[in-house]
Amino acid sequence: MPPLTDPRPELRGETQGAQVGVVMIGRNEGERLRRCIASTSGTAARVYVDSGSTDDSVAWARSQGVAVVELAVPPKFTAARARNAGLERLLQDHPGLVYVQMVDGDCELAPGWLDAARDALERDPGLALVFGRRRERFPERSIYNAFCDDEWNVPVGEAAAGGGDVMVRVDALTAINGYDPEMIAGEDPDMSVRLRKTGWRLYRIDHAMTIHDAAILRFGQWWRRTERAGHAFGELADRHPGLREPDWRRQCRSIVLWGGILPVLVMVMVLFAIVFGPVWLLPALAFAAVWPLQALRIAAKRRATLPPRQALLTGAFLMIGKLAEMIGLARFQIGRLTGRRSDLIEYNSGPARG
Repeated sequence: MPPLTDPRPELRGETQGAQVGVVMIGRNEGERLRRCIASTSGTAARVYVDSGSTDDSVAWARSQGVAVVELAVPPKFTAARARNAGLERLLQDHPGLVYVQMVDGDCELAPGWLDAARDALERDPGLALVFGRRRERFPERSIYNAFCDDEWNVPVGEAAAGGGDVMVRVDALTAINGYDPEMIAGEDPDMSVRLRKTGWRLYRIDHAMTIHDAAILRFGQWWRRTERAGHAFGELADRHPGLREPDWRRQCRSIVLWGGILPVLVMVMVLFAIVFGPVWLLPALAFAAVWPLQALRIAAKRRATLPPRQALLTGAFLMIGKLAEMIGLARFQIGRLTGRRSDLIEYNSGPARG
């Protein structure tokens, strides 16, 4: 990973009333980017990094007085590369920057978030990164949007990893060379874990942070997003094999069991039934029955926090998603063995995020 240049003098400890910068990233975000930029209008240090938009994103950002970085190809577009480029531009324009808020272009910052996040970092010098509650703008539009809204509702307190929307200390981020620009997914938890490995702590504070517009309205979009998650789990487990929180190796074992081994066993039993007789359908049905039973088990646990229908669908789609995750995991492993990096796995018109 190339070093991330920080041209500033040492600023650790000089944080009272420190300047906060904002890095926005996106591609073809349309109205979502307009809302994102509008929500940062009170911030002087802000930059938008564009990954090859064909709409008016770049022109609109510039018309709002936002510094713009247009990424060229090659190398490939990644969210990590965009965030690094945005931070470097901010540090060139605002060398006194102490904190930076990363935000995806399909998100809108909540009122008061920047002050709340900065205050939390200033109160605790051991924190490198804080994040708050990310909410979905239209959870009622599809069950997939509702899944996203629930996924982001993580507990308040010490955290093992953050997502795409976080406020982080600039000196901590530059010390670990920022995000890994080669990662097509999972760059946010990877960055978080590398911060933790150098002694920093992460925290989710009890404050609204961003409103996200996933716009996942079709099964295919959800499938691709879930496939990308499987790729991310595989790469994170490979990069941090000894880590137990989060335990990505355990996650990968779960994917292989539910999305790989059990489906193969069912298909083998069905093949045996065709060749050797219907008696083999009994073990095939027994193996196949494990999926709905596991889905019901998950749903029963989620009934405490979710409406009955959403809890049931959560269990069902988590199990269906194991198949998509298996494809993503296999894609990563094949790329690792062949030495070929995977391309972005996109689920909508914007960059692969979520």
